[in-house]
Parts: sequence; structure tokens; C-alpha cells
Amino acid sequence: MLVKEQSSVNIVSPTQVKVKVSHLLLTDFDTQLFTGSAEPVYPKTIGRAAVGIVTEVGENCYGIEKNQRVYFEPTRPCGQCLECRSGKPKNCTSVITAGKDFDGFLRDFVVCEYSDVAPLPSSVDDMKALCIEAVGIAENIYDKLNLSAGQRVAVVGADVMGNIIAQVLQYHKLIPIVIDDNQANLDRIKKCGIYYAFIADDDLKSNILNATSGHLCDAAVYSGASSLPLSLSTRLVGHDKTVVIASMAAINAPMDVHDILAKNLTAFGVSNAYDYTDAVINMIIHGAVNVDLFEKEILSEFDPAALLKERCSNSSSRKGKMTILKMIL
Repeated sequence: MLVKEQSSVNIVSPTQVKVKVSHLLLTDFDTQLFTGSAEPVYPKTIGRAAVGIVTEVGENCYGIEKNQRVYFEPTRPCGQCLECRSGKPKNCTSVITAGKDFDGFLRDFVVCEYSDVAPLPSSVDDMKALCIEAVGIAENIYDKLNLSAGQRVAVVGADVMGNIIAQVLQYHKLIPIVIDDNQANLDRIKKCGIYYAFIADDDLKSNILNATSGHLCDAAVYSGASSLPLSLSTRLVGHDKTVVIASMAAINAPMDVHDILAKNLTAFGVSNAYDYTDAVINMIIHGAVNVDLFEKEILSEFDPAALLKERCSNSSSRKGKMTILKMIL
């Protein structure tokens, strides 16, 4: 449930900042929190991806100034795992997430530690900043794949997440091969500079073989928002390769265990971009991704509960679209 109740919006520590939320991106994770399927511990305020403007700064906040635009960190170290208790929070093994484990950002003001926000340079506008975590997830995937330049990676799903993953892989000189069942999404992928973009039809196998010189892909990444079956990703890679499931939200999709066993595949998931924010901001400054072509729905008047209910009942219409709530009129 969404409820209106008073919460503290006053700085109580010299290391805290007060921020006016300016824009919030609704995500599938927020929808799952609203329905309860993400299993949050209530009560919690939802809202995972947001930017804002600093209105007050504690006396011991460094690198943060009043009226500065900032990005809210959507993940934090848990403080409880062995790594956190050993003084190594950057190695946290149980990262916590806004909206589920601590209050999210669908509210007027946020008071938090200054280390929980990241200053935004003028070259990173609000629309780009709202994609920081998605770009960070893509960068996290690239790091974990540990592939060499020129290797081919199938990206199943050309929604916003799949598009960003493909662009980041290409930025690192890998060759993304994007598959989707929506031609408009594939057309957008090509406008972003991705050469291989195939519709998921009867010619897909031959197209993949042609794109890989008769071989299958060196890895596959499945975007959790894709309407294509997860099992497709295991069919696109060769033996001893890797399949990655990328999603901020939980997904309920069967994977073909036969392919995993027969090909000796490695499969793992990536659901956050903890500790990637600074690197991602630098990537965005240097043009690693183009988010300007994404379809955007910017709402200045909205009913959060009605909007989330509509997203639950009509998810197919949102593929490839960013829904952004403008919090400052």
C-alpha cells in the first residue's frame, strides 16, 4: 500500500544532506515492491532511481554544495556481513536496495548521509543520470564476463536495459548481437550504433551463425524485461560459455537445464551496480551510451498508486519506454 504519513526531513548529523527530489524513474522493481512480490519489509517508501537538488548541507559534508544536482545511490552496504564488519564495505556480500531494505525516493525531500549521493556534472543531464544504475549493471556484467575485444555476445532483449547493455559492451570493443521480438526496439538499437540486431523468428539461428562466422556466441546476456524466453539465451552460446541474467527486479522464467548441462555453461545473475557510480558518470561524460533515443514519458501530474496499478496490468506497453515523474513543477 501507498500511505501518506509524516517523516523527518531535518538534518540531525553534520554529515547529512537534505535533497529535494526533482525526477524519479519508475522501474519494474518499484512495481514489484508495490505488489509485494519483491518481499519488502513494510512500511517502506518506494522509488529506486532518482535525482535531486541539495537544499541543506551539514558542516562536515565534503564535495557537496547547496543547490548542487545529485544522484541518489540506490544501493548501500548492509553493515552486517563479514566484509562490512571487517571494515571492507565495498566488498559487501549482501547489498541492500532502496525501496526494499531502506526507504526509496518517491517523496519530496530526502535526508541522508552525504556519501549516499553523487554530485552530477553539468554534462550529465537528469535523463542520463536516471540511467546510471542500468549503465552500472552493464559495466558490472562486462567486468564479470572477462572477455577480449572482438568476442561476440548475444543480448536477448532490446528494451532500455538490453539496449544499454549492448552499448556498453560495444564501448568495450566487444561485438553485441541483439535479439528481440519488437522491430521498433531493434530499429532503435541500430540508431544507437549496434550493427547486429535480429528479430526472433525462424531465421534467427542462421542469422546468428552468419554473424559469428559459423560459431555460436561467446556469451549471452538476458535482459529481465524481455518478453522472449530465458531458454533462448542458452541456445545462442557454444560449449563452456557464460549466460548472464540481468535484471533489477526478480523474474519468474524457466531456464533450459539441458543446454546448461550439455554445454557445461556457467550462469549467474547481475541485479545491481553497487560501487559503480563514479565510473559510470565518467563513462556517460565520454559518450559511452546514448539514451537520447529512448522513448520517454515525463509526468508532472500523477497518482502514484494508480500509475503503479496500470504498470502491473499493462506491462507490455512499457517495453523500451522510460516513465519519469517530474517532482519539481
